[in-house]
Amino acid sequence: MLQAIGLTSSPRRHLPPLVNDLTFEARAGCVTALLGEPGAGKTTALRLMLELEPGRGVTYFRGRPLHRIPHPGREVGVLLGDVPGHPARTVRNQLRMLTAAVGVPASRADLMMEVVGIGGLRDQRLGSLSAGMERRVALAAALLADPCTLLLDEPGAGLPTRERTWLHGLLRGHASLGGAVLFTTDDAKEAARYADRVVSIADGRLVADQDAADFARTRLRPRVAVRTPHAARLADVLGREARSAQRVVEIVEESGSRLSVYGSNCAEIGEAAFRHGVLVHQLADETGDAGAAAAPVPQARTRGGATSLPEARVEASLQVRPATGSVVVHGSGLPAGAQVPAHGEPRPEPRTTSPAGAVHTGGPGSGSGAACDPAGLPAPAGAAADSLRGPVAGPGHAPAGRPGSGVRRVGGPLWPLRYEVRRMFGTATPLLTTAVVAAVSALISLVLARAGHTPQNRLLAAWPELFPLPPAALGAGLLGSLAFGEEYRYPALAADRGTVPRRMGLLAAKLGVCAAFALVLGLLAVAADVAALRLVFGAGPLSAPGEWIAPAASWAGLLIGCAWAGVLASGVFRAASAGMAAVLAVPVMVVPLVRKALEGPSAYPVTGIASRLRGLSRAPWPPEADRIVRGALRVMAQPVGTALVLSLMVLLCAYALTALRGRVRW
Repeated sequence: MLQAIGLTSSPRRHLPPLVNDLTFEARAGCVTALLGEPGAGKTTALRLMLELEPGRGVTYFRGRPLHRIPHPGREVGVLLGDVPGHPARTVRNQLRMLTAAVGVPASRADLMMEVVGIGGLRDQRLGSLSAGMERRVALAAALLADPCTLLLDEPGAGLPTRERTWLHGLLRGHASLGGAVLFTTDDAKEAARYADRVVSIADGRLVADQDAADFARTRLRPRVAVRTPHAARLADVLGREARSAQRVVEIVEESGSRLSVYGSNCAEIGEAAFRHGVLVHQLADETGDAGAAAAPVPQARTRGGATSLPEARVEASLQVRPATGSVVVHGSGLPAGAQVPAHGEPRPEPRTTSPAGAVHTGGPGSGSGAACDPAGLPAPAGAAADSLRGPVAGPGHAPAGRPGSGVRRVGGPLWPLRYEVRRMFGTATPLLTTAVVAAVSALISLVLARAGHTPQNRLLAAWPELFPLPPAALGAGLLGSLAFGEEYRYPALAADRGTVPRRMGLLAAKLGVCAAFALVLGLLAVAADVAALRLVFGAGPLSAPGEWIAPAASWAGLLIGCAWAGVLASGVFRAASAGMAAVLAVPVMVVPLVRKALEGPSAYPVTGIASRLRGLSRAPWPPEADRIVRGALRVMAQPVGTALVLSLMVLLCAYALTALRGRVRW
């Protein structure tokens, strides 16, 4: 069950907030529609519920706000806009990556692809999908963890009728299994057709909270769509016949050749047009949106589905209004200017208005706190509905998610690592970066070897003195920047966007994966340099190193430091470009400052620091440990090493500060 209380977005300059004190609920087992015109604040309301927008108010998902839920992706399934995935990633890789994020088996991805009917598109790239297929992929992603609550922002927008019917049938199946479904729409007919309850908002405020039946009775009315080149003449004919028959008929001029007639039917309009010789091109029964609910007319009552008046004879006059208006009937039986719903039931009673101006209709138990009864409502095919539950949980796996869910959880401390590995290698970016780095590094090493007078360490690293960083370090920094940059550009973790990237477990996984790949990238770059030098110049430029531990530690520290600087900076500033800027800023801006600070001899020597560090440890050190410690300290004493250490400390502190402000979960 979802409860939104007092949702209010941050005020804009000289403008009211998009959402203002919005309170409603979506009950379990029900499909709830959030209805409003474009710009009414529907999407902003969803983002406030997911804590993606600054503002006031709170939303409870089964009694807990989102930031208090350990795994939000298992509790809330979200569809916001397009598919939140890299366009070069395949459908199967996208869903398998998300299975690691929500902690369910990878086989769940294949199951959900079959449920939503995209099993044949598993190897298609996300960027090549049609709008309908994108919605199916996004819906499969939202259903992966079998969440209790589904939040969908206009899921049927731009879809044909058949696709829309299928989508809402799947949502109905989720609700019939005990889940809560909330979707936004600006189509009143869609809300009445597919929802159990309709919450109407306007200008960010609650207007009405009604059962679907009450909403359809008060908001939707049957009408006849007429298309004729003589619209004004036909409207006059229908008005005169309605007055002579003492019937209430509303005629709305939609355009120059189109009329909408309420309170009549195709047969009556066709016969009237035939009798008066009016050419008609189209007659069709439709359901029209009557707009906001009007005040009830106590004098009107229904007989056999038609509106009649208390008096047997009423002299009524009919007035044609523009498309947004309604019929105004003047007569002895009605107060002046009273609005009458034509050809339908009267406005339901009782009708109560809350202090905030929200309208609640229906009898006892039909208010906003009443439970919806999903019995008798259509559901998807049995196989598809049963598949929403997924495989039965094995021994020792307690079912989670909505009541009755049987999806097996495979969470634990390794889920961020699985997610990050699948995210990184789900596209060709790492392989392309490795190929480019190896090629550029080999070319630069050949140029340096030909020029001569280059130390062997810089020759193998392909690092000219004029360059701020070698190609391998730039490649490691690029991949580190994309680790968080892609999370914000393609927010695959939609329900957790703004909170999950602040998790310390996910940060540790990103740092670990990027460090490992940076070491592999550096090893391949050195191997490519050696192979290119031996191929072109033979063994001339190369010689066996007398001391290799310190250069290797320096090389590894440089690569890992650049990768981590990219990860932390992109996480702090939420952009890959900021991560690359931080990587380049270390040698360009920080290193000169450190070099200036380290100029001159030290007042106190640091000789014997390795033995003093050994004394701090109770366990005995192996003999090689002293050499490793001395090599690491020598690396840190270099200006580049010191600059990297200082930069990483500053970025880590900034990340922790932003994480704490973002309600970090450890």
